[in-house]
Amino acid sequence: MTEWQGSLRKMQTELTDTVRYTVFHDQEGLCLNDWLGQSISLSFTGTIQCVACDRVTKKSFNQGYCFPCFRKLAACDSCIVSPEKCHLAEGTCREPDWAETHCQVPHIVYLANTSNVKVGITRATQLPTRWIDQGATQAKPIAQVQTRHQSGLLEVLCAKEVGDRTAWQTMLKGNGAPQDLEEIRRQLMLSCERGIADLQLRYGESAFEFLEDAPETRIEYPVLSWPEKIKAHNFDKQALVEGTLMGIKGQYLMLDTGVLNIRKFGGYEVEIKVAA
Repeated sequence: MTEWQGSLRKMQTELTDTVRYTVFHDQEGLCLNDWLGQSISLSFTGTIQCVACDRVTKKSFNQGYCFPCFRKLAACDSCIVSPEKCHLAEGTCREPDWAETHCQVPHIVYLANTSNVKVGITRATQLPTRWIDQGATQAKPIAQVQTRHQSGLLEVLCAKEVGDRTAWQTMLKGNGAPQDLEEIRRQLMLSCERGIADLQLRYGESAFEFLEDAPETRIEYPVLSWPEKIKAHNFDKQALVEGTLMGIKGQYLMLDTGVLNIRKFGGYEVEIKVAA
């Protein structure tokens, strides 16, 4: 039996032929791919540390923050989930300096095949990480936009045609059928032509660079078998999670006893044991 202990963070990923996943990257880092097919246990010690300030907290908010950080940090504001609601220009941003480096920078609007084809956005520096975190098997940039706010407005426009949500239960039951993302992109541009023209008139044509020949990325995940039914493990209800590791996709460990969203439990201190 091999044992490790540490505070959970979002799994680090590396896009190779099959995505490689690492936990405890603040220590030496442990590659989870090596544990496929092995019996593992994750035991929550009862300690939660805020992922921002390291304060010990009784309850976690927004995937790992203590309540004071949840209330004051721009990274926890509602406009992070809904960037079209950005209020930096109104002078009410929680952290204007943070926004300058995270929001007032180029963003990519993309199509991804997760549980279905969806539109999404991310900072240009976060590709392909964002696609992997969502469990996408295909992804293709369709535009580069000057700011997060503007990318959010374009995302809302495109989402009326293709949607912007991932059904995580469906995503974890297997890879969806391959889609022709280039054809979907062409149809989307035609459907949204009037709305795009309005955005360009409002912010200037240079604010939106539409990508007609961006390459498509295909992603393979380390999975031995897919679950037929999805049962979610929850450290707040059950301190011990154990089973045979059958696969990893998105930010989920797939055990033969259920799935565990590692990102959801950011800041939770756990002991991990793997059978030799």
